[in-house]
Amino acid sequence: MPAPQQVYAADGTSLATYTWGELDAPVVVIVHGFASNARDNWVLTGWVRDLTRAGYRVLALDQRGHGLSEKPHEPAAYGIRTLATDIETVMDTYLVDDALYVGYSLGARVGWEVVRDLPQRIGRAVLGGVPDGIPLARLDLDQVRAYIADGTPVTDQATQNYIALSERVPGNDLRALIALAEGMRASQSIDPDPADAPTRPILFATGSKDAIIEGSRTLAAAAPDGRFFEIPDRNHFNAPGSRAFKDAALAFLAEA
Repeated sequence: MPAPQQVYAADGTSLATYTWGELDAPVVVIVHGFASNARDNWVLTGWVRDLTRAGYRVLALDQRGHGLSEKPHEPAAYGIRTLATDIETVMDTYLVDDALYVGYSLGARVGWEVVRDLPQRIGRAVLGGVPDGIPLARLDLDQVRAYIADGTPVTDQATQNYIALSERVPGNDLRALIALAEGMRASQSIDPDPADAPTRPILFATGSKDAIIEGSRTLAAAAPDGRFFEIPDRNHFNAPGSRAFKDAALAFLAEA
């Protein structure tokens, strides 16, 4: 991993950012999912290697609440518009006027906003594992709070999966991640609006074993220039490592 460069969001939150590749190469902005970070989601799975080999400059960040970025504990710090604006701030700071976008899970939900807001700057996008409803809706916040407070065992299976994911990644702060989940749920218009879908070319990709796959298909069908790729034999948590997913994304980006 390169040393992180700090970028400051509009509210002063410090965001850790990273770049790979030649300075004059086409830029791909990559944005990770919940409880992950740039290293876990994109470096260890081979995405950065494959993108740079394909001739791209890669620009990544640890989203607020993750990785080496600042981790507020207040839900108000995590509205969907705030997360989307963070991406725009990073692009502005790096003087990136035109880019491609790749996001997974939370990063894909944020990407829906970014691509819709900046059609003149995002040529095309890959949105992997994007839900058509509230992100992290399956997370039982009360059970996580009890687990944090006194170690009360978590009985809900989906919540167990999220906690296991969170604890697998070094440096994660469960209190910050719970604040993020609460902030996202409190955001106005948190559900992606199919009637106001981004107009740029988008590849939607979701694992065949992911519970949200039909919702992702719905969003792909609603997007004026959307396509759908079913990632074979993958669930929500292991889809980023799929060779088939990377190959489909690289082929799609190369059409730009």
